[in-house]
Amino acid sequence: MTTTPQFGWCGPLQNAALIKEAGLDYIEAQLVPMKLEDDASFANAKALIKELPLPALAFSYLFPHDARIVGPEKDERRNRAYFDRVVELLTLARARVVVLGSGWTRNIPEGWTQAQAEDEFLTTLAWCADTLEGSGTTLVIEPLNRKESNLVNSVADGARLAKSLNRPEVRGLADFYHMDEETESLDALREHGAWLAHIHLADTGRLNPGTGAYDYPTFFGHLKACTYQGLLSAECGFKGEPLASMRESASFLRQAWNDA
Repeated sequence: MTTTPQFGWCGPLQNAALIKEAGLDYIEAQLVPMKLEDDASFANAKALIKELPLPALAFSYLFPHDARIVGPEKDERRNRAYFDRVVELLTLARARVVVLGSGWTRNIPEGWTQAQAEDEFLTTLAWCADTLEGSGTTLVIEPLNRKESNLVNSVADGARLAKSLNRPEVRGLADFYHMDEETESLDALREHGAWLAHIHLADTGRLNPGTGAYDYPTFFGHLKACTYQGLLSAECGFKGEPLASMRESASFLRQAWNDA
């Protein structure tokens, strides 16, 4: 018999109290709004982390919008300095996961091949892994649909790159919304389950889980079949009032997991 996993919600740190009130287990905190490259903002983020009413077990929305980790505009010195601050925050929060989505940073620029872009992406993942070593936090590669990025568009892509790097600090992620947008078979969850360390959840229209037609019995059934033991975060909008929506989704997700 498997135990019910921890379910969280993505949002800015300011939403933590509401997420706790809704009965969720943790917040997946958004990094970009923290403006960590600014010293005063960085200090403020650290202070907020120390006072959170529930754990920040995961972080996402990683790199600033003007940053690039692939292509000729990449500034590795800046990226590394920024990521050092991120890892300081992750360590303070005792986070288990940090999500590398940030499609704008990794898009393949004109004139660059897929192979060139993947090599650069792997180089970034390698120094991220070096920085995370011993921290207790895993970086997970988030596949995005092709409207948001042209590099890493499937669970299979993310797992393949994680395997290629073969570092314990880097694993893959499965996002129900992006899988649905790309019509990726849910069988990919079972096929690549050993390389998945995080899950993002939503429902039809990228709204809160339980309000649409996403096939949760199959999705959770595959995760349970491969003995997935990581976190699961809702990353979505709300069909109704936020607190009520989160509360209803938390109940729906726990029941759906137990029933799968």
